[in-house]
Amino acid sequence: VQLQASGGGVMQAGGSLRLSCAASGRTFSNYVMGWFRQAPGKEREFVAVINWSGSTTYFADSVKGRFTISRDNAKNTIYLQMNSLKSDDTAIYYCAASGVYSARDADYDYWGQGTQVTVSS
Repeated sequence: VQLQASGGGVMQAGGSLRLSCAASGRTFSNYVMGWFRQAPGKEREFVAVINWSGSTTYFADSVKGRFTISRDNAKNTIYLQMNSLKSDDTAIYYCAASGVYSARDADYDYWGQGTQVTVSS
């Protein structure tokens, strides 16, 4: 499956952004979808995951209560709504697809190219 992330940009602290990730190539609803991020000088970290139907989600503690993840299987797209942005949210955000419901990046088989999110304080 091919993944294309979009929606990144520059935002002031406290603002909101919505990232999108469009999938193509295989049956989208067969995949668990996740968002990860990598800040400068840091390792990639888990952000959020959503199961095949969209009924179950899980978030990293650092974004819980501020970010939501959703999917539209008819449009082969997932979304990451990011509210109350902080400077610590500055990173490249990657969407990824997996056959298992997991927060481990090693469990994800397909990755998008990433979209830059910069939060200015």
